Amino acid sequence: MEPLDAAADVHALIREALPALAPSAWFDSGTSEVVLPVGRSEARASSWTVLERCARVPRSAWPRVVDEWVREVGDRAFLAVGEMELFGDVRELLRLRIVPKLAPRDREGLVVVPAGDHFDAMVMIEHPRYGGPLTKARAGLLGLHKLGYVMTNTHDRELADVAVRDQPLLPGRNVRVVTKPGSRYVSALLSEVDQFLPLPNEHGALVGVPCHSTLLLYPITSSAVREVLPVFADVVREMHADADDPCAGGVYWSHGERRLTPLPADPETCPEFSTLLRRLPDE
Repeated sequence: MEPLDAAADVHALIREALPALAPSAWFDSGTSEVVLPVGRSEARASSWTVLERCARVPRSAWPRVVDEWVREVGDRAFLAVGEMELFGDVRELLRLRIVPKLAPRDREGLVVVPAGDHFDAMVMIEHPRYGGPLTKARAGLLGLHKLGYVMTNTHDRELADVAVRDQPLLPGRNVRVVTKPGSRYVSALLSEVDQFLPLPNEHGALVGVPCHSTLLLYPITSSAVREVLPVFADVVREMHADADDPCAGGVYWSHGERRLTPLPADPETCPEFSTLLRRLPDE
């Protein structure tokens, strides 16, 4: 049975269970959520979880499954409201952290969206003791639905004071370092590297994000990138291995419309980059 096939009967069981198990709660038919007033706040829980559970068991077990879910939701609601009181306005604490693409089992239950083909954007609660990745369940109970402001939070409160400097990589060849020591969010600038590169930027740049506090950039302007690339890759790999908060150990080519293409050890095996190498002017 599919979860939606059970919806009408399960929602009826929820309405029957609420007066005994959560007398102050009510079922919102418009959103298919249980609404639980707690103090001056309210928490909401989507019925989708209990629909999935009921779809996996015989119909005779549905009343027990619904009762267990309603009790579970009530317990989580009190925890969520406790968090509201602990955090204050939790929306002020939300940040965006860019991580290498997560496996499906690792992203399940988290508030995560794709950030291109090779990375994910994970919503975090920034709190020294009670923070961590925002789960879908926690977001629902805290009433966090539209999260478009999270990137603004991250920029304004975490990235406004990043340092940008050039460091020698090879004689006459510098790497641009974008960093904020101890930060967990500099990697969020991965989709905005153009702002740190000189203009015009026709051929893009080599990009490394060995740890979440640092980006490494090398603007591609000439065939000198051939000698720079292996050294750049070694630096990224070593920084990644030594990092307390590692991100990605590889090198990417940033080009086009914010595209990131992973570069293999032999860049000639990447057709698009190989074509670029043949077109680059000598210095």
